[in-house]
Amino acid sequence: MRHRCRVKKLSKPADQRRALLRALATEVIRHGRITTTLPRAKVVRSEVDKMITLAKDGSLAARRKALGYLYDKELVQALFEQAPDRYSGRSGGYTRILHTIPRRGDNAEMAILELV
Repeated sequence: MRHRCRVKKLSKPADQRRALLRALATEVIRHGRITTTLPRAKVVRSEVDKMITLAKDGSLAARRKALGYLYDKELVQALFEQAPDRYSGRSGGYTRILHTIPRRGDNAEMAILELV
């Protein structure tokens, strides 16, 4: 039974899962929206929200945490400049998941993950 198991494993080992989530979070912040499978979108949503919360904090420690997580240094700088102005009125929920048609090859549930 999976009682109290909070981490979605996404059928990947821990190192591959961590790299996948970092890459997807970086691309969401860079492009504003991505298309991926629904389970991946649900897991990445929390990671993107954490990065935006760090950017709203704006401290040096928060910047270093974001630099350690995201893959692009210029992207972190842009996030820390734009996020406090863009999301000052929100206390959470910075992303939106939109369901789309299933993928053609394997009928996997697809979703668009975008910044609000």
